[in-house]
Amino acid sequence: MLARSIEVFAPHHQELRKRLIIVFGSIVLGTAIAYGFSERIAKLFLAPLFQASPLINKLVYTHLPEAFLSYIKLSLLMGLVASFPVMVYQGWSFVAPGLRKNEKKLAVVVVFWATLLFAGGAAFAFFAVLPRMLHYFMSYASPDLEPLPKFGLYLTFVARTMLAFGLSFEIPFLMVMAGKAGFVQSASFRKKRISFYIAIVVLSFLLTAGDFMATGLLAIPLFALYEAGIFLTALFGQQRQEG
Repeated sequence: MLARSIEVFAPHHQELRKRLIIVFGSIVLGTAIAYGFSERIAKLFLAPLFQASPLINKLVYTHLPEAFLSYIKLSLLMGLVASFPVMVYQGWSFVAPGLRKNEKKLAVVVVFWATLLFAGGAAFAFFAVLPRMLHYFMSYASPDLEPLPKFGLYLTFVARTMLAFGLSFEIPFLMVMAGKAGFVQSASFRKKRISFYIAIVVLSFLLTAGDFMATGLLAIPLFALYEAGIFLTALFGQQRQEG
């Protein structure tokens, strides 16, 4: 019985292995390319901090390998971001053999919208949220209280914020996909709106590591995206019934 189960699962195992190798290769390639531009990317990330306070014109690092490791982490993050469309496509393609022929054609649409929402969330974090957060944090600086941000910790803070917003902006996409798969209907999202709002606040708090300002800045657009997800789920559900 066990041998037969292994024999049946073997093709799926090989398929999953092949797609994981492709994803891993895309991450490695993206990381290698990003490392060549790591200094420029770091300067881009540093710009909002320098604009937030005239007291800061440089950062510090206190351990000898810290700067090198920070560039590696930054490059790896950029590699993950660059390979995000590949991850979505490979994940969808792995599921696609069990779907109808017309549903397989949704792969390009799925990749496009998932990538667009992720990029939109990351851009919103960098251009709208991060400057306000940094300006607020730097307002505590004074001649008697000098801020000395560490290079590695600051890059981690920026990367974590952008990643949290990018992933969170996938909410309407996930809602529509759940609706199209028949797991949930738009009416369920409407009935449980309060519960989902509470979950969004808790999720925002966890993703921003307990930063109350960042929690509010993340939760408010997520409320709007949740409502958009309800509308799109109902819209696609109606099209499915008419079809």
